[in-house]
Amino acid sequence: MPRIADPRLEEKGRLAYEWASKHMPILVKSIDRLKDERPLHGVKAGFCLHVTKETSVLVMGVKMLGADVSLCAANPLTTQDDVAAFLASQGIDVYAWRNESMDEYYSCIRSVLSNRPATITDDGSDMHVLYHTEFMGKSNYKPIGGTEETTTGVIRLKALAAEGQLAYPVIAVNNAYTKHLFDNRYGTGQSTIDGILRATSMLLAGKVAVVAGYGWVGKGIANRARGMGARVIVTEIDPIKALEAHMDGFAVLPMDEACRYADLIVTATGQINVVRQEHMKAMKDGVVLANAGHFDVEIDVRWLESNASKKRVVRDNLEEYTIDGKSIYLIAKGRIANLVAAEGHPPEVMALSFANQLLSIVYIVKSHGMLEKRVYSVPEEIDRQVAINALEAMKIRIDEPTEEQLEYAKRYR
Repeated sequence: MPRIADPRLEEKGRLAYEWASKHMPILVKSIDRLKDERPLHGVKAGFCLHVTKETSVLVMGVKMLGADVSLCAANPLTTQDDVAAFLASQGIDVYAWRNESMDEYYSCIRSVLSNRPATITDDGSDMHVLYHTEFMGKSNYKPIGGTEETTTGVIRLKALAAEGQLAYPVIAVNNAYTKHLFDNRYGTGQSTIDGILRATSMLLAGKVAVVAGYGWVGKGIANRARGMGARVIVTEIDPIKALEAHMDGFAVLPMDEACRYADLIVTATGQINVVRQEHMKAMKDGVVLANAGHFDVEIDVRWLESNASKKRVVRDNLEEYTIDGKSIYLIAKGRIANLVAAEGHPPEVMALSFANQLLSIVYIVKSHGMLEKRVYSVPEEIDRQVAINALEAMKIRIDEPTEEQLEYAKRYR
């Protein structure tokens, strides 16, 4: 039986699904092209994703292609309860509600795995890892393959593969060009700023914003903060990314120095304790901390909790900690700000990511017998088809090479 917050929210969730669907023509086009074939007929598909209106378009699409679908949340705080109610009304086994405890969160993942899905689609790899630690080798249940949505999850899966422990092939959807070039940069860039503004209502113009990490997510946040008038400082541990940030016109400093100037600090690294005790002691009064990474490990919230003389909720998704007489504000408990304090990525961006997910699930079902137990990149033909679908949906036309150019390319390759 599905476990959701309130079935009465179904109609609101249906409207959210319809809105997202109309703004995700790239994904809808991919679904429509496969509808008649129904390549997922009879397949059990398990999902551990943020339960948002955009996710609803993907899982409904997988159901339309013939799959038996079950879904849980990829974070205890990010479920949109109206969307969960709508999906449950459509025959999807949903185990998700906003503000789950950690025990409830993992119980929901176990509920999906108990349905014995043949394919696992994850965001952060909590479901992949739980399969390997609790379900592998039991009851003869073994998935045929999976996909992974985000950088953090891919890192965890590659570690499993390096140890020879990965039980099935996984496609790293995060690594598709049409995913990380757009979703991570434009999607997370915009939605993280959206979450910060909803939580704080602060003016960014003239403020000093420190962005920790200059990967695709960090680039997006830094550029959008600069676009709103913030003075941006980037911190990095990678010399090449630091040089790139410098060449892109940003100040680059170590966190020890940058934290002293910051009005806002946003972490986007996937690493643990990027903002920690010595930084918080050096920060000025009124600084705002936000995390854009998947897990709530980048800001040392435990130290804040243990050392604050006072703590209070001042706005939705904003807590004030008093440390040595100064205020430090934390957005969304240090969890992923764009999904806890806002609605996540715009549907137009998620359409690219989820088109990759959809086509990769179909690829796994058709090709799993030929794949090894390792982490694969998205097949080039899928990445390219998603780009073609995107251009068609946006009514953008491009040139095609002439016969002469094709011949020239062959000769001088």
